[in-house]
Amino acid sequence: MKYIKLKIKDKTLIIYLNRVEKLNALNSTMIKELDEVLNQYLNNESVRCVIIAGAGDKSFVAGADIKEMEAFSPLEAADYSNKGLNLFNKIEAYTKPIIASINGYALGGGCELAMACHIRYVSPKSLLGLPEVTLGLIPGYGGTQRLRNLVGLGKASELIFSGKYIKSEEALKIGLINKICEDPMEESIKLANKISQNSPLAIKYAIQSMVSGLNNNYLDSFDIENNLFSNLFDASDSKEGISAFLNKRTPEFKGK
Repeated sequence: MKYIKLKIKDKTLIIYLNRVEKLNALNSTMIKELDEVLNQYLNNESVRCVIIAGAGDKSFVAGADIKEMEAFSPLEAADYSNKGLNLFNKIEAYTKPIIASINGYALGGGCELAMACHIRYVSPKSLLGLPEVTLGLIPGYGGTQRLRNLVGLGKASELIFSGKYIKSEEALKIGLINKICEDPMEESIKLANKISQNSPLAIKYAIQSMVSGLNNNYLDSFDIENNLFSNLFDASDSKEGISAFLNKRTPEFKGK
């Protein structure tokens, strides 16, 4: 792949977005490659968690590739937006936890990518924001919706309308990120290892239940949660987990 580097550590797939000379700005090729990687590893039982990071030490993703967008017609812009939106929706609903390990800039499309991930660990030096209005645009990969869902309408309006960058401390305060880490990758790997000890099937259902609340009526989402909860009692993982607890041993989950 041209713009993606992969590493597997224990049961964690680490995806490096690798356009260092462009601060890892997203372009059509990178979006396509990231989509292909996620498809490739979705049903790979040896991988239980995913980390997405930017290559180099300056940027997670500094935005979309503005040069690529320069001559877009409205139809081309719609197609470009849809490809990114479909990918980020896939990330949000991905049935293996995805952690964004952010070191440096997470701006525009990069901030939208981070928000699509389930968890965000961020270095103290990082800057986050959605500056699209400074280009006469708006976020096009779901950012207006995800930022509102994460931080509320008022704060989302302030950040999107101003286009300002915020430091990691403010991002933590408003709930945009989970944790500030001196070494986000090290902490992301620790968390991934902890997650990987748990039932992959239970985590899959937990993600499906949480995402259902974004896409369904609030009360209907409780029915979805109830169905997923009860279905787990037919699975070997729940039998193993309960048996291990009662017999005071470490469970061995198979994801089935």
